[in-house]
Amino acid sequence: MADLHILTESSETDNKIPLLNNTEPSRENKQRNPEENFDTHLDKTLQRLEFFLSLLGFNQSSASSLGLSWAVFLVIGVAIPLLVLEVSDCSDCEKYQIKEFELDIVVSQACLAAVSLLCLSHNLRKYGIRKFLFVDRYSGQMARFRDEYIRKISDSIRLLVLWVLPCFILKTAREVTRIFFMPQESWWLSVAISFALIISWTYVTTIYLSACFLFHLVCNLQIIHFDDYGKSLDRDSDVMVFIEEHIRLRHHLSKISHRFRIYLLLVFLVITASLFVTLFQTTAYSGRVTFINGGDFAVSSTVQVVGIILCLNAAAKISHRAQGIASLASRWHAMATCTSGETSQLRVSNSIGNLGAANLLGSVYVDNSESDLESLDYIAMPTNTHLASYMSSYHKRQAFVLYLQTNPGGITIFGWTVDRGLINTIFFIELSLVLFVLGKTIVLASE
Repeated sequence: MADLHILTESSETDNKIPLLNNTEPSRENKQRNPEENFDTHLDKTLQRLEFFLSLLGFNQSSASSLGLSWAVFLVIGVAIPLLVLEVSDCSDCEKYQIKEFELDIVVSQACLAAVSLLCLSHNLRKYGIRKFLFVDRYSGQMARFRDEYIRKISDSIRLLVLWVLPCFILKTAREVTRIFFMPQESWWLSVAISFALIISWTYVTTIYLSACFLFHLVCNLQIIHFDDYGKSLDRDSDVMVFIEEHIRLRHHLSKISHRFRIYLLLVFLVITASLFVTLFQTTAYSGRVTFINGGDFAVSSTVQVVGIILCLNAAAKISHRAQGIASLASRWHAMATCTSGETSQLRVSNSIGNLGAANLLGSVYVDNSESDLESLDYIAMPTNTHLASYMSSYHKRQAFVLYLQTNPGGITIFGWTVDRGLINTIFFIELSLVLFVLGKTIVLASE
């Protein structure tokens, strides 16, 4: 009977164990489902972004995709506009189209698109879309900021469309106006030529602006981390955690600067040279420049300026956000010091009172002792551990503030931090070039 009772108990326990094993995974799945849904949403957003970049030719992970990307670029971005310019060229068409102007526009746009395609495709091939945007799931930060990541990526794509669309409308209006005013032997030929020019211009412009918006997106994603870092100063008090997190953030900014410094420098040089040549040609041209024969200058210059402003704005924004951490830490240090100072004063006053009582007792004991020297051995000197810990935390905060002031961080281009100071320098350099060109063309021509 005892054996039978043991067997029945063991069978009951065996029957209960699978029930526990079956219920626990279901609870775990219920807990994991929300996180998996968020990860799936972020994965889909990144896949859409990667698909869009692949359509433009930024995905060059294999030899076939590399060859196809550059072949499409050479055909659509270079060969088609040059062929169209040769076909539509005529001797008496300067009122409607100036070949030198058009060649300058084609070369500048092709150079910007080639620089964007070369630099961005190299980084995407080397790091992948997740590590390139610093949303890698193994970095330990994706779970906290996945909603912000999705919102920033969606906003960047929407902003790209909002900037490309007006420029596309302006380009289309110029081509349609040129069709109506320019005498053509065949309307179908003129429509085909305009359509080919619009397709080529849209392709190279989208490549250039996509690279600019991708840099803008990388900087905006890092702003999320810097904003959270500034808010963490009010939540936590561990100085070592703050220093380690700031080192990680500065390391990310250093990586971004290293990946984009050649791209930013080449884009700035190409745009400067293009605008320099544009201004020189338009001011030195003896004929009449109108929207029909020189409208592409306005469209291409607008696109170039928009791209470089987006890059400089994003770099300056993240640089100033990184430099502003020092002021936030200084305020946090001052508030912590003043708040702790009131309690420390109470503790010091209590210790002084205890010291006075000890001295009073010691003086009574001295009267009964043989000498003053022997009475000193029996005086209990107070030790205030709270004051020592307060001074230790004060020095840690002071060292942390000093570290932030000497290591501000930011986007750099070969050591030059991209901030308001550098933007002012660029502005005055461009203004000097404009005045130089105007002095060489308008002033000398009038003389």
